[in-house]
Amino acid sequence: MSISPLMPVYPRTAFRPVRGDHCHLIGEDGKRYLDFAAGIAVNILGHSHEGLIGAIQQQAATLMHVSNLYGSPHQEQLAQRLVDLTFADTVFFTNSGAEAVECAIKTARAYHQHVGNLDKFELITFRNAFHGRTMATVSASDQDKMHKGFLPLLPGFKYVDFDDLEGVKAAMGPNTAGFLVEPIQGEGGIKPASDEFMKGLRQLADDNDLMLVLDEVQCGYGRCGTFYAYEQYGIEPDVLATAKGIGGGFPLGACMATEKAARGMGFATHGSTYGGNPLAMAAGEAVLDVVGHASFFAQVRETGERLRSRLEQFIGNYPDMFELVRGRGLMLGVKMKVEPRPFVAHLRDNHQLLTVSAGDHTLRLVPPLVIDESHIDEFMDKLSAGAASYSVVEVA
Repeated sequence: MSISPLMPVYPRTAFRPVRGDHCHLIGEDGKRYLDFAAGIAVNILGHSHEGLIGAIQQQAATLMHVSNLYGSPHQEQLAQRLVDLTFADTVFFTNSGAEAVECAIKTARAYHQHVGNLDKFELITFRNAFHGRTMATVSASDQDKMHKGFLPLLPGFKYVDFDDLEGVKAAMGPNTAGFLVEPIQGEGGIKPASDEFMKGLRQLADDNDLMLVLDEVQCGYGRCGTFYAYEQYGIEPDVLATAKGIGGGFPLGACMATEKAARGMGFATHGSTYGGNPLAMAAGEAVLDVVGHASFFAQVRETGERLRSRLEQFIGNYPDMFELVRGRGLMLGVKMKVEPRPFVAHLRDNHQLLTVSAGDHTLRLVPPLVIDESHIDEFMDKLSAGAASYSVVEVA
Protein backbone atom coordinates (compact mmCIF):
# COMPACT_ATOMS: atom_id res chain seq x y z
CA MET A 1 0.00 0.00 0.00
CA SER A 2 1.49 3.34 -1.08
CA ILE A 3 -0.88 5.67 0.78
CA SER A 4 -0.36 6.29 4.49
CA PRO A 5 -2.98 5.21 7.05
CA LEU A 6 -3.58 8.94 7.69
CA MET A 7 -4.98 10.59 4.56
CA PRO A 8 -2.03 12.75 3.39
CA VAL A 9 -3.78 16.13 3.40
CA TYR A 10 -1.37 17.77 5.87
CA PRO A 11 2.33 18.51 5.22
CA ARG A 12 3.20 17.31 8.72
CA THR A 13 6.50 18.36 10.28
CA ALA A 14 8.96 16.15 12.14
CA PHE A 15 7.86 17.68 15.45
CA ARG A 16 5.54 15.22 17.23
CA PRO A 17 4.08 16.72 20.45
CA VAL A 18 2.91 14.27 23.08
CA ARG A 19 2.36 16.46 26.15
CA GLY A 20 1.47 20.04 27.03
CA ASP A 21 2.61 22.10 30.00
CA HIS A 22 0.96 25.53 30.28
CA CYS A 23 2.49 27.54 27.40
CA HIS A 24 4.88 24.81 26.23
CA LEU A 25 4.62 21.61 24.25
CA ILE A 26 6.88 18.60 24.82
CA GLY A 27 7.83 16.52 21.84
CA GLU A 28 8.13 12.76 21.49
CA ASP A 29 11.89 13.21 21.90
CA GLY A 30 11.45 15.08 25.20
CA LYS A 31 12.37 18.53 23.83
CA ARG A 32 10.40 21.48 25.19
CA TYR A 33 8.92 24.04 22.76
CA LEU A 34 7.47 27.47 23.50
CA ASP A 35 4.02 27.44 21.91
CA PHE A 36 3.13 30.75 20.25
CA ALA A 37 0.82 28.95 17.82
CA ALA A 38 -1.61 27.51 20.39
CA GLY A 39 -3.17 25.05 17.99
CA ILE A 40 -3.71 28.03 15.65
CA ALA A 41 -5.37 30.31 18.22
CA VAL A 42 -7.27 27.50 19.98
CA ASN A 43 -5.55 26.77 23.30
CA ILE A 44 -6.30 30.14 24.85
CA LEU A 45 -5.77 28.81 28.41
CA GLY A 46 -2.59 27.04 27.38
CA HIS A 47 -2.13 23.32 27.90
CA SER A 48 -3.05 21.34 31.02
CA HIS A 49 -5.25 24.04 32.56
CA GLU A 50 -6.57 22.53 35.79
CA GLY A 51 -10.03 24.08 35.62
CA LEU A 52 -10.63 22.93 32.06
CA ILE A 53 -9.25 19.46 32.71
CA GLY A 54 -11.33 19.09 35.86
CA ALA A 55 -14.55 20.15 34.15
CA ILE A 56 -14.02 17.68 31.30
CA GLN A 57 -13.13 14.85 33.67
CA GLN A 58 -16.16 15.45 35.88
CA GLN A 59 -18.56 15.70 32.94
CA ALA A 60 -17.06 12.63 31.22
CA ALA A 61 -17.85 10.63 34.35
CA THR A 62 -21.42 11.95 34.40
CA LEU A 63 -22.79 12.28 30.84
CA MET A 64 -20.93 12.74 27.55
CA HIS A 65 -23.53 12.62 24.80
CA VAL A 66 -27.28 12.61 24.33
CA SER A 67 -29.42 13.37 21.31
CA ASN A 68 -30.54 16.91 20.59
CA LEU A 69 -34.05 15.48 20.53
CA TYR A 70 -34.02 15.98 24.29
CA GLY A 71 -33.92 19.09 26.43
CA SER A 72 -30.43 20.29 27.26
CA PRO A 73 -29.82 22.17 30.51
CA HIS A 74 -26.10 22.15 29.62
CA GLN A 75 -26.66 24.02 26.34
CA GLU A 76 -29.24 26.35 27.85
CA GLN A 77 -26.86 27.51 30.54
CA LEU A 78 -23.89 28.24 28.26
CA ALA A 79 -26.12 29.81 25.62
CA GLN A 80 -27.62 32.16 28.20
CA ARG A 81 -24.18 33.23 29.36
CA LEU A 82 -23.14 34.01 25.77
CA VAL A 83 -26.36 35.90 25.13
CA ASP A 84 -25.81 37.95 28.30
CA LEU A 85 -22.28 38.87 27.21
CA THR A 86 -22.89 39.66 23.53
CA PHE A 87 -25.24 41.14 20.92
CA ALA A 88 -26.92 37.76 20.42
CA ASP A 89 -30.39 36.59 21.38
CA THR A 90 -29.93 32.95 20.41
CA VAL A 91 -27.13 30.38 19.91
CA PHE A 92 -26.64 27.18 17.92
CA PHE A 93 -23.71 25.02 19.09
CA THR A 94 -21.42 23.28 16.61
CA ASN A 95 -18.24 21.19 16.71
CA SER A 96 -15.99 23.52 14.72
CA GLY A 97 -15.51 26.91 13.15
CA ALA A 98 -16.38 25.70 9.66
CA GLU A 99 -19.68 24.35 10.98
CA ALA A 100 -20.36 27.64 12.75
CA VAL A 101 -19.77 29.60 9.53
CA GLU A 102 -21.91 27.10 7.61
CA CYS A 103 -24.75 27.72 10.05
CA ALA A 104 -24.21 31.48 9.77
CA ILE A 105 -24.50 31.32 5.96
CA LYS A 106 -27.73 29.33 6.26
CA THR A 107 -29.08 31.75 8.85
CA ALA A 108 -28.49 34.74 6.56
CA ARG A 109 -30.18 33.05 3.63
CA ALA A 110 -33.05 31.70 5.73
CA TYR A 111 -33.86 35.19 7.01
CA HIS A 112 -34.55 36.43 3.49
CA GLN A 113 -36.44 33.30 2.51
CA HIS A 114 -38.61 33.70 5.61
CA VAL A 115 -39.52 37.34 4.94
CA GLY A 116 -40.19 36.72 1.24
CA ASN A 117 -36.98 38.12 -0.28
CA LEU A 118 -36.60 35.00 -2.41
CA ASP A 119 -34.02 36.56 -4.75
CA LYS A 120 -31.66 37.49 -1.92
CA PHE A 121 -29.24 34.59 -1.46
CA GLU A 122 -25.81 36.04 -2.29
CA LEU A 123 -23.24 36.97 0.33
CA ILE A 124 -20.47 39.41 -0.50
CA THR A 125 -17.20 38.04 0.90
CA PHE A 126 -13.63 39.26 0.77
CA ARG A 127 -10.43 38.30 -0.98
CA ASN A 128 -7.80 36.43 1.05
CA ALA A 129 -10.43 35.43 3.62
CA PHE A 130 -10.56 31.97 5.16
CA HIS A 131 -13.93 30.66 6.30
CA GLY A 132 -13.41 26.88 6.51
CA ARG A 133 -13.08 23.68 4.51
CA THR A 134 -16.68 22.63 3.84
CA MET A 135 -17.96 23.17 0.31
CA ALA A 136 -19.93 26.27 1.32
CA THR A 137 -17.09 27.80 3.32
CA VAL A 138 -14.53 26.96 0.62
CA SER A 139 -16.82 28.64 -1.90
CA ALA A 140 -17.08 31.68 0.36
CA SER A 141 -13.27 31.94 0.52
CA ASP A 142 -11.57 33.51 -2.49
CA GLN A 143 -8.42 31.38 -2.48
CA ASP A 144 -7.50 29.35 -5.56
CA LYS A 145 -5.42 26.91 -3.51
CA MET A 146 -8.54 25.95 -1.57
CA HIS A 147 -10.66 25.61 -4.71
CA LYS A 148 -8.33 23.32 -6.65
CA GLY A 149 -9.77 19.83 -6.98
CA PHE A 150 -13.24 20.79 -5.74
CA LEU A 151 -14.75 22.67 -8.66
CA PRO A 152 -17.43 23.66 -9.40
CA LEU A 153 -17.88 25.87 -6.38
CA LEU A 154 -21.27 26.50 -4.84
CA PRO A 155 -23.01 29.62 -6.15
CA GLY A 156 -24.09 32.46 -3.92
CA PHE A 157 -20.85 34.28 -3.14
CA LYS A 158 -19.29 37.38 -4.68
CA TYR A 159 -15.71 38.41 -3.85
CA VAL A 160 -14.56 41.97 -3.18
CA ASP A 161 -11.22 43.36 -1.97
CA PHE A 162 -10.95 43.45 1.82
CA ASP A 163 -11.47 46.86 3.44
CA ASP A 164 -12.85 48.32 0.20
CA LEU A 165 -16.24 49.82 1.00
CA GLU A 166 -16.68 51.36 -2.46
CA GLY A 167 -16.02 47.95 -3.97
CA VAL A 168 -18.77 46.51 -1.77
CA LYS A 169 -21.23 49.15 -2.93
CA ALA A 170 -20.38 48.42 -6.56
CA ALA A 171 -20.87 44.68 -6.03
CA MET A 172 -24.29 44.98 -4.41
CA GLY A 173 -27.28 43.96 -6.48
CA PRO A 174 -30.77 42.47 -6.32
CA ASN A 175 -29.43 39.10 -5.12
CA THR A 176 -27.35 40.52 -2.24
CA ALA A 177 -28.37 38.98 1.09
CA GLY A 178 -25.57 40.40 3.19
CA PHE A 179 -21.85 40.46 3.94
CA LEU A 180 -19.60 37.77 5.41
CA VAL A 181 -16.37 39.19 6.82
CA GLU A 182 -13.57 38.58 9.29
CA PRO A 183 -13.05 41.83 11.23
CA ILE A 184 -9.40 40.81 11.38
CA GLN A 185 -8.25 38.44 8.64
CA GLY A 186 -6.26 35.59 10.17
CA GLU A 187 -5.04 33.30 7.39
CA GLY A 188 -4.97 36.35 5.14
CA GLY A 189 -2.13 37.92 7.12
CA ILE A 190 -3.43 39.33 10.45
CA LYS A 191 -5.07 42.31 8.75
CA PRO A 192 -7.55 44.37 10.80
CA ALA A 193 -10.37 46.06 8.92
CA SER A 194 -10.62 49.82 9.27
CA ASP A 195 -13.29 51.41 11.45
CA GLU A 196 -14.76 53.09 8.38
CA PHE A 197 -15.12 49.77 6.58
CA MET A 198 -16.84 47.92 9.42
CA LYS A 199 -19.14 50.83 10.24
CA GLY A 200 -19.87 51.20 6.53
CA LEU A 201 -20.90 47.55 6.21
CA ARG A 202 -23.18 47.94 9.21
CA GLN A 203 -24.80 51.01 7.65
CA LEU A 204 -25.27 49.31 4.28
CA ALA A 205 -26.88 46.34 6.02
CA ASP A 206 -29.23 48.63 7.97
CA ASP A 207 -30.17 50.73 4.96
CA ASN A 208 -30.95 47.71 2.75
CA ASP A 209 -32.25 45.12 5.24
CA LEU A 210 -29.20 42.90 4.72
CA MET A 211 -27.37 40.60 7.11
CA LEU A 212 -23.95 41.52 8.53
CA VAL A 213 -22.32 38.16 9.26
CA LEU A 214 -19.02 38.15 11.13
CA ASP A 215 -16.53 35.29 11.12
CA GLU A 216 -14.80 35.68 14.48
CA VAL A 217 -13.58 32.10 14.66
CA GLN A 218 -9.97 33.24 15.01
CA CYS A 219 -10.17 36.85 16.19
CA GLY A 220 -12.90 36.33 18.81
CA TYR A 221 -13.12 35.03 22.35
CA GLY A 222 -10.71 37.50 23.90
CA ARG A 223 -7.99 37.04 21.31
CA CYS A 224 -7.95 40.73 20.36
CA GLY A 225 -8.41 42.13 23.84
CA THR A 226 -12.21 42.31 23.91
CA PHE A 227 -14.63 39.40 24.06
CA TYR A 228 -15.26 39.81 20.34
CA ALA A 229 -13.49 42.07 17.87
CA TYR A 230 -16.73 43.76 16.72
CA GLU A 231 -16.81 45.60 20.06
CA GLN A 232 -13.70 47.54 19.02
CA TYR A 233 -15.52 48.87 15.94
CA GLY A 234 -18.53 50.19 17.83
CA ILE A 235 -20.98 48.00 15.90
CA GLU A 236 -22.98 44.82 16.38
CA PRO A 237 -23.49 42.07 13.80
CA ASP A 238 -26.68 40.22 12.93
CA VAL A 239 -24.95 36.83 12.95
CA LEU A 240 -21.55 35.75 14.28
CA ALA A 241 -19.57 32.51 13.95
CA THR A 242 -17.25 31.63 16.83
CA ALA A 243 -15.04 28.63 17.64
CA LYS A 244 -11.35 27.96 18.40
CA GLY A 245 -10.89 29.59 21.82
CA ILE A 246 -14.46 28.92 22.95
CA GLY A 247 -13.54 25.34 23.90
CA GLY A 248 -9.91 25.95 24.86
CA GLY A 249 -8.86 22.90 22.84
CA PHE A 250 -12.05 20.85 23.08
CA PRO A 251 -13.97 20.80 19.74
CA LEU A 252 -16.64 23.47 20.07
CA GLY A 253 -18.10 26.27 18.01
CA ALA A 254 -21.26 28.35 17.91
CA CYS A 255 -23.40 30.43 15.59
CA MET A 256 -24.90 33.39 17.42
CA ALA A 257 -27.66 35.60 16.05
CA THR A 258 -30.19 38.27 16.88
CA GLU A 259 -33.83 37.32 17.13
CA LYS A 260 -34.49 39.09 13.82
CA ALA A 261 -31.65 37.34 11.99
CA ALA A 262 -32.67 33.90 13.27
CA ARG A 263 -36.26 34.34 12.12
CA GLY A 264 -35.92 31.66 9.46
CA MET A 265 -34.14 29.08 11.64
CA GLY A 266 -37.11 27.13 12.95
CA PHE A 267 -37.74 23.44 13.56
CA ALA A 268 -35.87 21.07 11.21
CA THR A 269 -33.94 23.82 9.40
CA HIS A 270 -30.60 22.81 10.91
CA GLY A 271 -29.06 20.26 13.23
CA SER A 272 -25.97 18.48 14.52
CA THR A 273 -25.55 15.04 16.06
CA TYR A 274 -22.69 16.03 18.34
CA GLY A 275 -23.11 19.80 18.49
CA GLY A 276 -23.71 21.01 22.03
CA ASN A 277 -23.01 17.68 23.70
CA PRO A 278 -22.66 17.87 27.51
CA LEU A 279 -18.91 17.27 27.40
CA ALA A 280 -18.39 20.22 25.05
CA MET A 281 -20.65 22.40 27.16
CA ALA A 282 -18.64 21.61 30.28
CA ALA A 283 -15.47 22.66 28.46
CA GLY A 284 -17.14 25.83 27.23
CA GLU A 285 -18.33 26.71 30.73
CA ALA A 286 -14.84 26.19 32.19
CA VAL A 287 -13.23 28.42 29.55
CA LEU A 288 -15.83 31.13 29.99
CA ASP A 289 -15.33 31.05 33.76
CA VAL A 290 -11.77 32.24 33.12
CA VAL A 291 -12.10 34.58 30.14
CA GLY A 292 -15.55 36.11 30.62
CA HIS A 293 -14.36 39.07 32.68
CA ALA A 294 -13.26 42.61 31.87
CA SER A 295 -10.05 42.08 33.85
CA PHE A 296 -9.06 39.15 31.62
CA PHE A 297 -9.53 41.19 28.44
CA ALA A 298 -7.53 44.06 29.96
CA GLN A 299 -4.70 41.65 30.69
CA VAL A 300 -4.76 40.41 27.06
CA ARG A 301 -4.57 43.99 25.81
CA GLU A 302 -1.70 44.85 28.16
CA THR A 303 0.25 41.70 27.35
CA GLY A 304 -0.36 42.21 23.64
CA GLU A 305 0.92 45.77 23.79
CA ARG A 306 4.09 44.69 25.56
CA LEU A 307 4.70 41.98 22.97
CA ARG A 308 3.98 44.37 20.10
CA SER A 309 6.30 47.03 21.54
CA ARG A 310 9.18 44.61 21.84
CA LEU A 311 8.56 43.24 18.35
CA GLU A 312 8.54 46.73 16.85
CA GLN A 313 11.86 47.51 18.55
CA PHE A 314 13.30 44.18 17.44
CA ILE A 315 12.45 44.16 13.74
CA GLY A 316 14.56 47.27 13.13
CA ASN A 317 17.62 45.09 13.75
CA TYR A 318 16.80 43.04 10.65
CA PRO A 319 15.47 45.44 8.01
CA ASP A 320 16.10 42.90 5.25
CA MET A 321 13.87 40.31 6.95
CA PHE A 322 11.02 42.17 8.65
CA GLU A 323 8.77 45.01 7.55
CA LEU A 324 6.07 45.77 10.14
CA VAL A 325 3.91 44.48 12.98
CA ARG A 326 0.11 44.45 12.79
CA GLY A 327 -2.87 43.01 14.61
CA ARG A 328 -4.59 43.54 17.95
CA GLY A 329 -4.26 42.03 21.40
CA LEU A 330 -2.57 38.65 21.17
CA MET A 331 -3.37 38.21 17.50
CA LEU A 332 -0.22 39.68 16.00
CA GLY A 333 1.50 39.31 12.66
CA VAL A 334 5.01 40.29 11.58
CA LYS A 335 5.10 41.00 7.87
CA MET A 336 8.32 39.62 6.43
CA LYS A 337 10.32 40.56 3.36
CA VAL A 338 11.07 36.88 2.77
CA GLU A 339 8.85 33.83 2.59
CA PRO A 340 7.82 33.07 6.20
CA ARG A 341 7.35 29.29 6.02
CA PRO A 342 11.07 28.41 5.96
CA PHE A 343 11.62 30.82 8.86
CA VAL A 344 8.77 29.20 10.82
CA ALA A 345 10.48 25.83 10.25
CA HIS A 346 13.85 27.28 11.28
CA LEU A 347 12.44 28.62 14.55
CA ARG A 348 10.75 25.30 15.28
CA ASP A 349 13.56 22.95 14.37
CA ASN A 350 16.51 24.95 15.69
CA HIS A 351 15.15 27.09 18.51
CA GLN A 352 12.12 25.17 19.82
CA LEU A 353 9.75 28.06 19.08
CA LEU A 354 6.35 27.35 17.52
CA THR A 355 4.77 29.99 15.30
CA VAL A 356 2.51 29.87 12.22
CA SER A 357 2.76 31.44 8.79
CA ALA A 358 -0.08 33.37 7.18
CA GLY A 359 -0.78 35.15 3.92
CA ASP A 360 0.96 38.29 2.74
CA HIS A 361 4.35 37.00 3.94
CA THR A 362 3.25 37.06 7.56
CA LEU A 363 4.72 35.39 10.64
CA ARG A 364 1.61 34.77 12.76
CA LEU A 365 1.76 34.92 16.56
CA VAL A 366 -1.34 33.62 18.37
CA PRO A 367 -0.07 32.38 21.76
CA PRO A 368 -2.19 31.25 24.70
CA LEU A 369 -3.93 34.27 26.22
CA VAL A 370 -2.38 33.42 29.59
CA ILE A 371 1.24 34.17 28.67
CA ASP A 372 3.14 36.44 31.03
CA GLU A 373 6.34 38.48 30.92
CA SER A 374 8.52 35.39 31.29
CA HIS A 375 7.01 33.90 28.14
CA ILE A 376 7.52 37.14 26.22
CA ASP A 377 11.17 37.18 27.37
CA GLU A 378 11.62 33.57 26.27
CA PHE A 379 9.92 34.28 22.96
CA MET A 380 12.07 37.30 22.18
CA ASP A 381 15.25 35.40 23.09
CA LYS A 382 14.32 32.57 20.74
CA LEU A 383 13.18 34.90 17.96
CA SER A 384 16.39 36.91 18.23
CA ALA A 385 18.54 33.79 18.13
CA GLY A 386 16.50 32.48 15.21
CA ALA A 387 16.83 35.66 13.19
CA ALA A 388 20.58 35.87 13.87
CA SER A 389 21.16 32.30 12.73
CA TYR A 390 18.83 32.38 9.75
CA SER A 391 20.24 32.42 6.26
CA VAL A 392 17.98 33.25 3.36
CA VAL A 393 20.52 31.69 1.00
CA GLU A 394 20.31 28.32 2.78
CA VAL A 395 16.53 28.08 2.42
CA ALA A 396 16.11 29.72 -0.95
